[in-house]
Amino acid sequence: MSFKLTILGCSSAIPTIDRNPTAQLLNVNERFFLIDCGEGTQVQLRKFQLSFQRINHIFISHLHGDHYFGLIGLISSMHLLGRKKDLHIHAYAELKEIIDLQLLASNTELNYPLFFHPIPDIDEGILFEDDNIKVSNIVLDHSIKCSGFIFTEKRSKRKIVKSEVEKFHVPYDKMISLKNGADWINGKGEVIPNEKLTIKNSKPHTYAFCSDTRYNAELVSKIKKVDFIKLDVDGHELDILKSGEKFLKKKTPVIFIEIAPYLYPEFGYKCSELINYIKKLKYSFYSEDLKRISNINSYIKNITYGGSENFYLMKSYKT
Repeated sequence: MSFKLTILGCSSAIPTIDRNPTAQLLNVNERFFLIDCGEGTQVQLRKFQLSFQRINHIFISHLHGDHYFGLIGLISSMHLLGRKKDLHIHAYAELKEIIDLQLLASNTELNYPLFFHPIPDIDEGILFEDDNIKVSNIVLDHSIKCSGFIFTEKRSKRKIVKSEVEKFHVPYDKMISLKNGADWINGKGEVIPNEKLTIKNSKPHTYAFCSDTRYNAELVSKIKKVDFIKLDVDGHELDILKSGEKFLKKKTPVIFIEIAPYLYPEFGYKCSELINYIKKLKYSFYSEDLKRISNINSYIKNITYGGSENFYLMKSYKT
């Protein structure tokens, strides 16, 4: 199964020439989930040659503009392109009022059904689930109500070994039962163990989107099974990493982190302390285009005051 995340935007509240506000597209076995929809998201989708119409579920973390100002434009473009299938938006209830008003003001009646699924203000639980994935929310600590999302891939069915299936003359209509783990009994009554005919599929993936939150040690226990973390905690990066040190050493997830050197003195530490701690965890720094950065300290010095940069933190990376 495919499990691929595309970062469409990772800037802070004000977009820059080369970085857009928050938006990500998660591809789970060719089912596409949009996470946040900052201004310019549909342009980024075009840039990465990703189809609008393949998106069926959109998750909005909170109602600061840099996380949803691109939504009405995307909804409108889907309409203009002749969309017919349902679109589901998972967000706080107030967003429905905003979108309804925008559609009313423009006298737009959509060609397709638009469904809003309100995220609970304080409760956590499953927002969406199908045969491939489960999406849950986690409450974050921001200046307004804010939710993170955990995307948990379900265990894949076993893979057929074509050569073995042909060797034992297993009929095509038995493939589904083999994928589900059943043995094959041939016409002579001989039992061919499933392990001879199939192999385990790839390990299920889990992705946590924890955006815009103050330091909260409880988050660590909620994301301890993930493979990929998007970390945007407004200056609390060092506290978050330290609180999860045991987990990070054992699990070694990939981390996508925003580093803003000007913020850290306000929280009692220097950027160099954060960099050194990340190195202590034996993580390496990679740019957004996945090029390894050998001298991160020199790279950080080039960040202008008030600015920030995003990095991937990985123990190893193979192209």
